[in-house]
Amino acid sequence: MRPEPGLYVTATPIGNLADITYRAVEILQKADLILCEDTRQTAKLCAAYGIETPRAPYHDHNAAKVRPEIIKKLQDGAVICLVSDAGTPLISDPGYKLVREARNAGVAVFPVPGASASLAALCAAGAPSDRFFFAGFLPAKPGARAKTLEELARIDATLIFYETAPRLSDALAAMAQTLGDRKAVVARELTKLHEEFREGTLSDLAQSYEAAPPKGEIVIIVFPPDEKPAEAGDVDAFLKAALDELSVKEAAAAAAEQFSMPRKEAYARALQLKENS
Repeated sequence: MRPEPGLYVTATPIGNLADITYRAVEILQKADLILCEDTRQTAKLCAAYGIETPRAPYHDHNAAKVRPEIIKKLQDGAVICLVSDAGTPLISDPGYKLVREARNAGVAVFPVPGASASLAALCAAGAPSDRFFFAGFLPAKPGARAKTLEELARIDATLIFYETAPRLSDALAAMAQTLGDRKAVVARELTKLHEEFREGTLSDLAQSYEAAPPKGEIVIIVFPPDEKPAEAGDVDAFLKAALDELSVKEAAAAAAEQFSMPRKEAYARALQLKENS
């Protein structure tokens, strides 16, 4: 069955060729055209899955020129897939401009989700994942990089960066200087044969990679700033509410988890509040 006409934003593998969904393969096989960041790179994927759909380049250097032609094909009922060299399109690439213009032109846009290096690194790094901020690539020039990091330092969340191997040590050192010497994880060559997760402080990781520069594609996960000590009033308010329904032991355990405080300290405070109630 022919897919519904429109633009299909299609995720491709980030390393292991098996990291692709059945739906993505089917859409790529049945599309009229595949827009590629690099047609040579996408050709490897197509060869692996018997995809014979025509391919055309869509990247930073030709995007503005070819977008009107692409939009016209979509308005005429074409099924077009947009892919990047690896992972989910629009993450650190110019694809969002095509999506925006397609939507403005009344063209249907469909996500075909799959692999993403940033999320793959986050889910295996052990950093808090309830709040995170994707910062992409930092500027190459030291001044611009420092300014960007100063802005990011105010964000109370896990930070996710992409970085190139030659710039890794300098980037980590700059992060340590501006963000503070936070805990971090460098994820390299995700889902490939030499996949690596290396954990440490930003300064330690900077020194490590300065001594032995890495190879491959890299994601940096920077943990949030150290949590501020819990205010006594906040803890008491939490415990009082908890004690209405829970035992002293249960309320203390809940408070210890909520405020990252010692259970013994939480229990002593809960017991005192219970006795004074």
